[in-house]
Amino acid sequence: MSSGDLGALVLSLREGIEMALVVGIVLAYLGRIGAHGARAWVWAGAGAAAAAAVSLVALALLNALDAEFQGAAEQIFEGTTMVLAAIFLTWMIFWMLRNARHLRSELQEGVQAVLARGGPAWGLFFLVFFAVVREGVELALLLFAAPGEGKLVGSVIGLALAIAIGLLIYAFGRRIDLRTFFRVTTVVLVLFAAGLVAHAAAEFVEAGPLAAVQGPTLWSTAAILPDDSGLGSILRALLGYQDQPMLIEVVVYLGYFVVVWLLSKTNIVRPAVRATPEVTRTA
Repeated sequence: MSSGDLGALVLSLREGIEMALVVGIVLAYLGRIGAHGARAWVWAGAGAAAAAAVSLVALALLNALDAEFQGAAEQIFEGTTMVLAAIFLTWMIFWMLRNARHLRSELQEGVQAVLARGGPAWGLFFLVFFAVVREGVELALLLFAAPGEGKLVGSVIGLALAIAIGLLIYAFGRRIDLRTFFRVTTVVLVLFAAGLVAHAAAEFVEAGPLAAVQGPTLWSTAAILPDDSGLGSILRALLGYQDQPMLIEVVVYLGYFVVVWLLSKTNIVRPAVRATPEVTRTA
């Protein structure tokens, strides 16, 4: 596996687990209210989203668009994509911190609304389909922006592990500490996002817009831990490590944590208060 594969594995595993949770919560709720016959539409929606391979299509489109640019334009495009991915990833982290405890109730409300309209068929299908597709498009953006080459193997392994974990939880009743999993991966994703903005700064320096403020190279660890091979390449893909960082890269990297800390002091991450929906039983 390449360093890019390791970053892709972490991203795919995290997004894949979220997909599995969506499907599992809906299936469990349908069983709880006795709507067992509607489960087939949930599986159909998840299967259709997987068969459509929307994430792969989105990733292919991004790669095709990237191929149209050359020189500075390509660097600006890639740097902009990295910044957008970091912003999106940060928003996703804060959203999960604020709403994770209510994810179950929101999905249950969606299922109730579908059942209240008189039929579970296409309503449940599209509820699950678009939830899984959304996660797939998110994953495509993150994989494209992630540094490193050869991300296919890591993506496949990460999604396969997510599917296996989902089966262990919902099909075989195994208990897995997902709270710890999300805490650990949240820390990794914050570091990953900081690396993205630092990589973006380097792209903008090479393209020209930030060349005047790049500053000097602060240090060099290339002799002992190069960032293009071995452990250094892994740290580069996951944490944004640079063996010869410019001043602007270090400032942007540390500045990202300051922004995250300031945002954490606002209402953005305070858990939302929601009423628990009533359970409607169906025959």
